[in-house]
Amino acid sequence: FVAEAKFIRAFNYFNLVRNWGGVPLRTDLNLDEVDVKRSTEAEVYDFIFQDLSDAENKLPEEPRNIGRPTTYAVKSLMADVYLTKGMYSEASSKAFEVIQSDKFSLVPVTSVEDFQYNLFGPDILTTTEEIFYLKFARQPNLGNWILFILNHPDTGLFNFGGAYAHYSDSTNPFYVNWDDNDLRKGLWDQIDFGLGETTLVSKKYVDQNAVERSAGAGNDLPIYRYAEILLIYAEAMARETGVPTAEGMEALNKVHRRAYGQEIDSPSSFDYNLEDYNLDSFVDLVLDERAYEFVFEGKRWYDLKRTGKAAQTIIEAKGITIAERHYLWPIPIQEIDFNDAINSENQNPGY
Repeated sequence: FVAEAKFIRAFNYFNLVRNWGGVPLRTDLNLDEVDVKRSTEAEVYDFIFQDLSDAENKLPEEPRNIGRPTTYAVKSLMADVYLTKGMYSEASSKAFEVIQSDKFSLVPVTSVEDFQYNLFGPDILTTTEEIFYLKFARQPNLGNWILFILNHPDTGLFNFGGAYAHYSDSTNPFYVNWDDNDLRKGLWDQIDFGLGETTLVSKKYVDQNAVERSAGAGNDLPIYRYAEILLIYAEAMARETGVPTAEGMEALNKVHRRAYGQEIDSPSSFDYNLEDYNLDSFVDLVLDERAYEFVFEGKRWYDLKRTGKAAQTIIEAKGITIAERHYLWPIPIQEIDFNDAINSENQNPGY
């Protein structure tokens, strides 16, 4: 249980440091202290690596129960942290350890419905792609709270009043530039429920039998799945060597083929060709694939941040200029009020 807790703690601190920079570190040595000073980003990352190194060596290869972390969940998180830190050799190495284990594979699909129900559906217990997910059950207070409201079995459409639905706009460049042959695009429906004729609603995590309209869905939420490991490996290998590699391109193409309903391990007419890309264009290709593959999985902002592409991408898509301060969130005023080791001078710049 200690190793599992260290994995969860490392994951949480990884999210904290990416969103706020340096944060107070709670350890066995200061658990009883109310006031804890803000550590530096470097100190937080050192703490993350320490927890992950310990957990990696102590967690099993198979989960004790479905949903419990394994050593491969740790390796996946390590690969993600290394990629974020620009430690590309280490990132590709950890990703390859997961790939080489042969314990995971992409779920094959041939239709939009396969994506919706065989990969993200509410009745799935687990899949060959799952490395670490937040697990939910179709019960009050145990269900997924990001339920997307579509396709009710009785009416064909939920009453959107009072229900949550993630929506976008079909004029968004992200959607406009998305290939219509990509099955993942079919996880969006164009429905006017009062916001305009170009309204898009996602059906990626639909549960037609959710016990509540704003929660109570059975869909699990991916934290790490095999598709991401393949794409981390592809990007990290290219950055490590300075050029796209055949191994990295094949890892990318596996994810890309699946998106078009093709055989995952066989060359297809949708494949990208290695000779057509240099390092920069290949990294852009991987980032685009990540954007389409991981919609609503909490990856995009961090990808844009770590690659320095956030400002350009957001102004092109939304016409909004972001400032330097937007890369970190403000320290909550409650934290400053109740932690005497932090004051207004410790606030992130621009707030």
